[in-house]
Amino acid sequence: MVSAWTRHVPWVWSVLLVLLLLGPALGPGFVLSYDLVWVPDLAWRGDFLGLSSGLPRAVPSDAVVSVLDEVVPGQLLEKAMLLGALVSAGLGTLRLVRPGPGATFARVVAVTLVTWNPFVVERLVIGHWPVLVGYGVLPWLVAAARRWRLEGRPPPQLWILAPLGCLSASAGVVTAVVVLAFALTGRPRQWAGVGGLVLAANAPWLVAGLLHAPAALTDGSAVEAFALRGPGSMPAPLAALSLGGIWNAEAVPTSRTGFQAWLMLALFLVLVVLGARSWWRAQDRRDAVAFVACWVVGLAVPLIGWASPDLVGWLVEEVPGAAVFRDTTRTLALCAPLTVLVAAEGARRIWLRLHTPPVLRVAVGATLVVLPLALMPDAAWGVSSRLSPADYPADYAVARTVVARADETSGGDVLVLPLSSYRQPSWLDGRKVLDPLGRYLTPDYVASDELVVSGVTLPGEDPRVRDVRAALDLPTPEARAEQLADLGIGYVVLEPDAAGEAPEVAGRVLLDRPDVRVTALADARARSAPTGWVVALAAAWLAFVGCVGVGVAGVVGGVMERRRTRRTR
Repeated sequence: MVSAWTRHVPWVWSVLLVLLLLGPALGPGFVLSYDLVWVPDLAWRGDFLGLSSGLPRAVPSDAVVSVLDEVVPGQLLEKAMLLGALVSAGLGTLRLVRPGPGATFARVVAVTLVTWNPFVVERLVIGHWPVLVGYGVLPWLVAAARRWRLEGRPPPQLWILAPLGCLSASAGVVTAVVVLAFALTGRPRQWAGVGGLVLAANAPWLVAGLLHAPAALTDGSAVEAFALRGPGSMPAPLAALSLGGIWNAEAVPTSRTGFQAWLMLALFLVLVVLGARSWWRAQDRRDAVAFVACWVVGLAVPLIGWASPDLVGWLVEEVPGAAVFRDTTRTLALCAPLTVLVAAEGARRIWLRLHTPPVLRVAVGATLVVLPLALMPDAAWGVSSRLSPADYPADYAVARTVVARADETSGGDVLVLPLSSYRQPSWLDGRKVLDPLGRYLTPDYVASDELVVSGVTLPGEDPRVRDVRAALDLPTPEARAEQLADLGIGYVVLEPDAAGEAPEVAGRVLLDRPDVRVTALADARARSAPTGWVVALAAAWLAFVGCVGVGVAGVVGGVMERRRTRRTR
């Protein structure tokens, strides 16, 4: 009875830990933080497929959300994503901890480390939810890819997990590395199969990126701005060893800027040193090499960006598509599986060597389990309520209705002013968020893609935004309106309380409210994508959806086969 109970402890702990981490984020309202922007109903639009003029940074994530929130309300879908990604990371990691004496304790420690670490907390605050979804499926990918290598055929789950891990370009790269590392063998047929799956799962953003190749170049200064950084007095390379080092200091919990960061690093290092030898001996050699290879790649990318920003800057300026590595710290997700598993093995070694009274042994074990929480206490309860939900102003819903009705006859895209990326609206208590208004409305939209990092303005990559800026610089409201309409802009939506200049544009005012002003422009030119683009992206999306379809069919077929087998017994 005791044994059966203890087997469930890691599972229960995984859920409780995520609930403590998210806290108010699971309450009513939308969690809006930097790039984490969800709306009640994300309308389907062609730009989500990769047909926009800018780089496909939100492909395929936006399209997937646009489809899913037709079934599940956006508010509920956002919470399910946050909860599911983090619980999935914990439960998946449990499967990778080797059995044997002390396994339950090692699993509880592994769940703590994979959930309560700087990478997870910093990505929550910065709002990189596709990265977190990819992080959540990583351990399951490891198990499924390894099974493919051993059995010679991919398990059905892998066809679902791979696309789920490729909801953004950076997450797709991490997913590809894991699948290649654990599934490849010396057989040419295996190489073809693994390569085909990786390409199909990444096809939407990969094909869209290739179509945008002539414009897929980034200012080299962005690399240094997005480079690995150490919190407080800690050097950047050491921060990376404890899965931290995000470039945005505003996303770093306060506890990471003091002595607690050093103690957390020490905890990671001590546990890894204690568990390394035992873990290596217990692992299948091929699997061990794959774990180490992922860790090396995951750490090397941010270290190269930190140590040689000029070199990486030259690459993103000269090599189309290299901008996917602009934020190099995202690949630290690849370091998590090895770091967590070896550290959990180190905790197991401590547990097994404790020949003390049971009460003292439990006390020492509990201390190891909760120590990461104590060293980063401000991660609790929605990162000290920084992830508290909010409600959109009622004027947003009115603006959506007004624009949708006008769009039935007039057409054209939306231009959101002022032309700046991030907002700090009063209804969000002044917290910073990527402007949500364009996503809230129904047509395709144009918004600023410039970023300000540490006081440095990084130029955007979308040529259409540059054309819009030039139109706004024209001397008269009438000239601006005419030029914008020629660029396909049918509506100018102004947020009066947002910081930044918003030149007047002539047109018919459809709505004038305290939070939103909507102006319709006459004779907006219809915008269409080249036929070749549509065909190429259709093929890419067919491959992506086909992966999921094959996986679902395989899972359903397996369930039905097991039922038939039980009936015949």
